[in-house]
Amino acid sequence: MNTTPRRRTHHRSEDAERPGLTDLLPPPPVPGLGPDRELLLKEALLHKAAVAGSPDFTTPASRPRRRLVRFVAPAVACALAVGGVMVVNLADTPGHGTTAAKDGSATGTPEATQLLDRIALAAAGTKQPAVRADQFLYIESKVAYAAQSAAGGPVTMAPAHTRQVWSSADGSRPGLLREEGEPDSRLDDDAPVYHLDGPGATPRPSTPDKKGPSISDPTHEYVASLPTDPDALLKLIRNETRGQGQDPDQRAFTAIGDLLAETWAPPKVSAALYKAAAKILGVTVIQKAADATGREGVAVARTAHGQQTQWVFDRTTYAFLGERTVLTEAGDAGPAGTVVGTSAILTKAAVGRVGETPAPTTT
Repeated sequence: MNTTPRRRTHHRSEDAERPGLTDLLPPPPVPGLGPDRELLLKEALLHKAAVAGSPDFTTPASRPRRRLVRFVAPAVACALAVGGVMVVNLADTPGHGTTAAKDGSATGTPEATQLLDRIALAAAGTKQPAVRADQFLYIESKVAYAAQSAAGGPVTMAPAHTRQVWSSADGSRPGLLREEGEPDSRLDDDAPVYHLDGPGATPRPSTPDKKGPSISDPTHEYVASLPTDPDALLKLIRNETRGQGQDPDQRAFTAIGDLLAETWAPPKVSAALYKAAAKILGVTVIQKAADATGREGVAVARTAHGQQTQWVFDRTTYAFLGERTVLTEAGDAGPAGTVVGTSAILTKAAVGRVGETPAPTTT
């Protein structure tokens, strides 16, 4: 769950992404879209067009590259088109109510730092099997997205549904996205990328850059190779997410949340991610929060652009449970406190092939 649409997009295969370019729609007008919300468009993903003939439609909050749990502001979620990644050329400036850190020396609140230190200690002591290069990382979760009519008005929250992702550990083979209620989607790097030059513009296709893995587009092998020094890791994250919209602190917080949600970092890397998050300005603690399955815990949170992203942890084990995104400002989408996205991590495991699920654990 996170307020920011993010980065590594699960690319659907050509068969799964019909119709083609002739069916691309320019984004409809978004009622009440202020300049801060407009900035969020930079990372929004193009989503499926509404059912043909429907005079008024809703769309789920956009999903990020190779990730799920990032959510666009509901008002922004009405920006539609078919398939691929959307890149919006807007200014890279802080959102309302946030302050961009000038360097990596800023920290969250003392309470957040203490909690993240305990979470990091627990993560470092976790026993985790090695993932071979020829295996696939399997992650199963429950997710729910808020949706808003193109005409505006309060968002509605769909029931949580199952989401399964298989991704190649070394990135050499296509993966698979299986989301309840949608056709299976092959995950590879061949889907087109669409650029949106601004609100109301027509998406234009381009050839995706063929680059190696990165913070925004990670493989398991890449994540396992990340620095375990928190300062070096935060610096790398800031550098690799530069120019991706929002302020630098929110970009870093978002990127770390992405890695926590749908990668399976080795214990020492996980610990470094939590310690790096403690160094981000504006990180706070929410004493009571719940994931998409209703599991309650304590949350580490950050607010930007009228939304608060919450990472939910078990109070006893400090295990990462999932994420939640909540509106912090009343508006057309609903009152402050409205949940616009939520997730719950159920399973992370290494399997031998796409479509295979791990054997149930016995107690």
